This record gives sequence, structure tokens and C-alpha cells, in this order.
Amino acid sequence: MWYKNRVTALLGIDYPIIQAGMAGGSTTPQLVSAVSNAGGLGTLGAGYMTPEQIRTAIKEIRERSDRPFAVNLFVPEPIRECTDEIQQMNKRLTPIRKELSIEVLPQLTKYSESFEEQLAVIIEERVPVFSFTFGVPTNEKLQELKQNGILIMGTATTVQEAVLLEQKGVDLIVGQGSEAGGHRGTFLGSYKQSLIGTIALIPQIVDAVKIPVIAAGGIMDGRGIAAALVLGAEGVQMGTAFLTCLESGAHETYKRALLEHTEDSTVITRAFSGKPARGIKNRFIEEVESQQTLIPPYPVQNALTQDIRRAAAKQNRPEFMSLWAGQALRLSVVKPAFEMVADLVKQTSVVLQKQDKGDIQ
Repeated sequence: MWYKNRVTALLGIDYPIIQAGMAGGSTTPQLVSAVSNAGGLGTLGAGYMTPEQIRTAIKEIRERSDRPFAVNLFVPEPIRECTDEIQQMNKRLTPIRKELSIEVLPQLTKYSESFEEQLAVIIEERVPVFSFTFGVPTNEKLQELKQNGILIMGTATTVQEAVLLEQKGVDLIVGQGSEAGGHRGTFLGSYKQSLIGTIALIPQIVDAVKIPVIAAGGIMDGRGIAAALVLGAEGVQMGTAFLTCLESGAHETYKRALLEHTEDSTVITRAFSGKPARGIKNRFIEEVESQQTLIPPYPVQNALTQDIRRAAAKQNRPEFMSLWAGQALRLSVVKPAFEMVADLVKQTSVVLQKQDKGDIQ
């Protein structure tokens, strides 16, 4: 069977299908547990959650499922001084805030949650799988995770990053192709030089490392899964595909945008968070990027735009929402997550059977 390999054996799952850990509320405990109950690996996107919120979500996932699941966090980067950029950006955002009736500027006491405190919860709760992006945790943290029996999955956008992750002792590597929605996981060099398509990236990573590789980026159905396996991946990570599932916590306006837009609708932008991310192009991106140099780095810009994104969601204004999406969003469908996983398995089996028979057209 195509789904019996090192990924399923390591993770203790039935099918090497991983629901991506998308931060921002879309990966509800209902979605995570449904994917895990269906035989895949559900992932809680906890990058923006407080430690207390992470612990509560983990408890709810465990109440809904006794299957393995993962929690994803963002590895922090040093925050440089950018007072002037913040002031300029707030001036740039003033007209948008007025349009959304936001009368008070956000008083930012911190830009992000404490990674150390978030990770402490994951270790204390002995979460089965820890996945991360944006960098690499310290050797001490990686060792502590391993000592507590937690599998580690890191994100790479280049072969160089993948090799480093293997050297650091991670158990699995997610190769993130340029088609992927959401934030780029690049942590070595320029993100522009790391925009390598999935079909080119995966076989090169597979040839460079010995640990299992999981393909991510533009995979939405069984055809994509089969292609990833042929390229040498032993599993797939899918984000956009699960956003329109019934259990997804994505805003209904966001879901509608995914269903209505096409493969040429997305761009990579720093406008919302200060870090390159792929999403549906809208008015906010156009207005903010008209003066690219004014954008503060992540997570500062992410904190500055939080009030706008929240107000836009409440007012159903997609032109000011961060609509993260991969390039294959035209293939989005609406269905329960359990059914989604079952259909993906059936589709993949059909495609691979056709390949074995030599009758793929």
C-alpha cells in the first residue's frame, strides 16, 4: 500500500496526509481532531496563541480524539529597532483605520507571544508531534523535546535548509514549495532566492537527506499527493485544501474568497505581517505595498495590522483581510474534514493504480 511508509510508521497514523498548522484560528480543535480521527495528522496552528490557549486547545483535541496530532509554532527572530518605520506605517494605515471606524491606535506592549512559554506547554503536555517554521529552535530545546518523546518536524524551503534541519536532529522535513499559501518558512538567505516550486524542490531535498520528506505547496487532491510520492516524498502537508472544510475556523468571508478566486489571484506580500506570505491580492496589499520601504519587519507589522484585520473580519470586508492561500485554490471544495481525508486516500489510490497499469492519460 502506498500509505505504508516511514512517515506513517513514525507518526503512528494511517495515511501520510498532514493538515498544515495554519495560525490565526482556522485550525480549530474540531478540525485537528477530525483529520486525526480520519487517519491523517491534524495540526494546531498555535503561533499566535497564548500558552493558556494552547493548553486549552490541546485538552479539547484530546477529548475529541485519541489519535496522534501536532502543534506548530513560529521560531522567533531577533527584533530590530524600527521606531521610525512604525510611525510611518501608522500614518499609512490611518485612512484604512478611519474607513473601518477604528478610532484608537493600538497600544502595543509586545509584538508576539513568548516562544519559550508556548514551547513549555507543548513539552509539559507531551504533544505527540511538534512542528515549526521560520527557523530552528536551539539545540537545548530540540534535545528537551526528544527527551520527552516528542517527534520533531521542521520546515525547509531549500536543500541547504533541509540539510541543516537533518543535522540538528529533526525527525521529518516539510519541503515548502513556492506554491504554498501563507508565510514562507525561509530562514537561510533571501526568500526571493528560495521560491522554488514543489516539483523541483522535493526530489532535490530527498536526494540530500536521509530522513523522511513531506511535500507541501499546491497539493489539493489525490493527483497532487501521487505526484509528491513519485517525486520521492513520503507524505504531504496540505493547508489551503482544509481551509474550506466544515470544521475550519476560517471566517466565512475568507472561505468564500477561496472558492471564488483562481490560480492567478495570489501574490507574495509583506503587507500584513512584515514576513513574506502568499495570499489573495486585495486592496490592503496594494495600498500598503505602494511604499514597500515603510513596512516594519515581522512580528512588528503583524501586531500593527491586527486591529485592522479584526475589524475587517467583523465587518465582512475582505479587501482588508489577510486571505492566505496557495496557488491551487481553484481546487478548493467544501466538505467535512473526515470525508476530505477519505476522498484524498481514494483519489491517490486510483491515480497510482492507473500509473501501475500504465494507462494515465
